[in-house]
Amino acid sequence: MKRNPKVCVLRTAGTNCDKETAFAFVQAGADAELVHINKFIQRERNFSDYEILAIPGGFSYGDDVAAGKILANELRTKLIDDLRQFIQDGKLIIGICNGFQILVKSGLLPGNDMFEQEVSLVINDSGKFEDRWVYLKSKKSKVNSQKCVWTKHLPEVIYLPVAHGEGKFIVQDETILKKLKDNNEVVFQYCDEAGKLAGYPDNPNGSLENIAGITDQTGRILGLMPHPERHISVLQHPRWMGKKEGDGLRIFKNGVDYIRNHF
Repeated sequence: MKRNPKVCVLRTAGTNCDKETAFAFVQAGADAELVHINKFIQRERNFSDYEILAIPGGFSYGDDVAAGKILANELRTKLIDDLRQFIQDGKLIIGICNGFQILVKSGLLPGNDMFEQEVSLVINDSGKFEDRWVYLKSKKSKVNSQKCVWTKHLPEVIYLPVAHGEGKFIVQDETILKKLKDNNEVVFQYCDEAGKLAGYPDNPNGSLENIAGITDQTGRILGLMPHPERHISVLQHPRWMGKKEGDGLRIFKNGVDYIRNHF
């Protein structure tokens, strides 16, 4: 691909991390466009015009009913055929914070043929909004070193901020958890500075097995609660001296590099 990859940053009422996410992709070498979901519903835009779909953080539709639920329902009932084709075409999707909530509640993650919801993100165990920096352990797959294209070449432990009230990762049943683990679809876990899984506040929401991010069977869809777009520059780090770039920037670069190499 000679031109820059084209990224759609999806937005709607209540989205508030769209510009930061678009900026992160531009810094990684892509062209990013903010597009309201109504443009797709009204057929003024088509997902086929883009190689990457990013669903950013925020409080879509005020998180009424449950965080991300309304936008998730819109995607599943009005645009699922377009999204299925987007995935079949080998393109990439990333959902951050509210975007992660939307991906799991629409059934796009972990993903099955019927796009039925199998996991969820619910109210934090602390019962309050958690706004802090956290360490994440990047899970290396036993096969091909790393399954998820978004997380290749990351350090074993990275540092990103979280900001959410409903981030506790849960599963429908133990069968789903076993499938996630057996298929190497758990890509991030909350940990302490040394990379050891730990409880609150290192695990800010009480997520099952400290799960902070997952991918699908293809490794091309990523959902995570922490905000990589809020740590793309060293100057965003509370202890920035000696670092070359923000830990989150590599995630965006991985997506851009993948599209350049495959399209």
